[in-house]
Amino acid sequence: MSKPPARIRLADAAFALFDERGYEQTTVDDIAERAGVGRTTFFRHYRSKEAVIFPDHDRLLELIRDRLATAGHSTALVAVSDAVRLVLLHYIEEGDLARRRYALTSKVAALRDREIASVARYQRLFREFIADWMGDPTASASLRAELMAASVVAAHNHVLRRWLRGESSDPVEELDEAMREVLALFPARSAPTAAHDGGTTVVAFRTGQDLDALLPSLRRLVEGAPGS
Repeated sequence: MSKPPARIRLADAAFALFDERGYEQTTVDDIAERAGVGRTTFFRHYRSKEAVIFPDHDRLLELIRDRLATAGHSTALVAVSDAVRLVLLHYIEEGDLARRRYALTSKVAALRDREIASVARYQRLFREFIADWMGDPTASASLRAELMAASVVAAHNHVLRRWLRGESSDPVEELDEAMREVLALFPARSAPTAAHDGGTTVVAFRTGQDLDALLPSLRRLVEGAPGS
């Protein structure tokens, strides 16, 4: 049977050594030797010992940018949900490697700090996209974009951690539900209404109230509506 690719052997060797000796006590040379490759091969695949642990965030961020770039104004929030799902699917595909990483970063402060910095890159990307979609340069709009981006990232991380701890049997469905909750907090703005042109506003709804009792309130609503 053929050997796994060198990149996978290096990752397996690294995590095995981290478990045996501890992260700080393991060197690049140790990892390369355990994987049966040289230092040159190690650095062909990974920039550092830390890089073995973390996923390729640059590639994931590029995937997100590509998905967001396909969105129109009316589909922007759908694109955000799709982009978040791409990240979750990457971790799921990693399987046990993702869980081993989670266990390690939970114990090593320096790795937690790096993970926090990586999360900030995702949040910044979503914030910039949402702010551009909103098209409003005011401070209140900037805050709203920041809050939306933070909520998007928090929803993903909440579901991901549940899956990593073995608490979720269907993380993709959980994420979709979480994103529906997030986007419901920040509904899309309505399209600009046309200026008053003397037209008629039509309101349709179902109610159990008596029509005669309802008409005064309905008239006040219509008279205050844009374009009425």
